[in-house]
Amino acid sequence: VWTLSISPHTHTSAMVAQQKKEKEIESVQTYGRKRTATAVAHCKRGKGLIKVNGQPIELVNPPALRYKLYEPVLLLKRERFADVDIRVRVKGGGFTSQIYAIRQAVAKSLVAFYQKYVDEASKNEIKQILLQYDRTLLVADPRRSEPKKFGGPGARARYQKSYR
Repeated sequence: VWTLSISPHTHTSAMVAQQKKEKEIESVQTYGRKRTATAVAHCKRGKGLIKVNGQPIELVNPPALRYKLYEPVLLLKRERFADVDIRVRVKGGGFTSQIYAIRQAVAKSLVAFYQKYVDEASKNEIKQILLQYDRTLLVADPRRSEPKKFGGPGARARYQKSYR
């Protein structure tokens, strides 16, 4: 006679799914772009760290543009960033383009995090504050440099005409 005994170590599919959900890290990944610079931001639950290429946001160069990076933090107050960690990787472009790409990635990551893991009302509030201040914090600037053509030194300028 066969008997079926369920040991306490047997896992049902529902139990496995529940454990997976508990282990799942609450994180979002967003990007910011400016010209040829691209910044990718990972936002997850944490204790308020913001790092750019592995170094704190306070050490980003050039110092003159550092306040551009602080803008999302200053606009939304420190409390909204207190329970999230944001890590940003940035590539391409120059100093200025990278700074603008980073600030856009940081702002977008916070909005995405609030939408996914907090609530829609606070996400809309954040979005409104950012858009009211500067649209480029959430929307990429589509302008690109125009390619150079022959017959001149640049995209539109032509070489000077001479008669003798």
